Amino acid sequence: MPRYLITGGAGFIGSHLCESFLNQGHEVLCMDNYSTGATENIAPFLNNPRFRFIDHNVSRYIEVEEPLDYILHFASPASPVDYLELPIPTLKVGALGAHNTLGLAKAKNAIYLLASTSEVYGDPLVRPQSEEYWGNVNPIGPRGVYDEAKRFAEAMTMAYHRYHGLNTRIVRIFNTYGPRMRMRDGRVVPNFIAQALTGEPLTVYGQGGQTRSFQYVDDLVAGIQKLLQSNENLPVNIGNPHEMTVLEFAKKIIEITGSKSAIVYKPLPQDDPQVRQPDITKAKRVLGWEPKVGLEQGLARTIDYFRGKLQKGTV
Repeated sequence: MPRYLITGGAGFIGSHLCESFLNQGHEVLCMDNYSTGATENIAPFLNNPRFRFIDHNVSRYIEVEEPLDYILHFASPASPVDYLELPIPTLKVGALGAHNTLGLAKAKNAIYLLASTSEVYGDPLVRPQSEEYWGNVNPIGPRGVYDEAKRFAEAMTMAYHRYHGLNTRIVRIFNTYGPRMRMRDGRVVPNFIAQALTGEPLTVYGQGGQTRSFQYVDDLVAGIQKLLQSNENLPVNIGNPHEMTVLEFAKKIIEITGSKSAIVYKPLPQDDPQVRQPDITKAKRVLGWEPKVGLEQGLARTIDYFRGKLQKGTV
């Protein structure tokens, strides 16, 4: 029975991975310090004998007694609101956290997967973004704490692969949404849904002409599992290449929710990417993966989740 350690396992994506592996009959160790994760995300698993929660900050030395087959490093603030409030912990979890989890993978002879991000491409000068593109990142801007933490983690992962022969994977995750996101976490999907459901104006930055590509979390989990089962050590983009402007997306949210919300415009944040579209040619070729959940289907599930939280008063 394979045993997985998932750092950041009480977070949005981490908890979906915990659930998927448990549903397959595997053992899961979930490590989190709740800096941005939540107990409610993993509450359904706590009575499962194949699940164990470890309250620990991965930027400190990690000790795990059990053998491990896989280590997935997902611990990190992931929204601009979070990493602007937690700049130094964000840098630490990308640097020290990656170092500690890689060292543990080496000690346990485990397959290691790093959760990287499309943010390694910064504000890209090419579209779509393929894995061969080196990016356009401002290392000293306010977003640099997240971008450079992930770029460093990728470099550290490849160093462990090349120097120590560690069996590693790197997934570059593009904008992902779904249930268990925090309603006010600062990312565009939960922000727009929360504003639409409560009748507040939807906040669009700039003129809304910047583009994003949104994938549903189930597609991401499927892509990660295929990447784990592959022999690909270099980074792989996992995202949905269907691109739309932020303004178009705001109007789509208003339409699906039936909201009467207006749209208001605010100044564009510094270094906000103007385009974001994954080239998933490699994922199709190497993994046989492509997204399957359509935008309206995924948004309907996500809106239902947030509507339920609002009705229960648990936001």
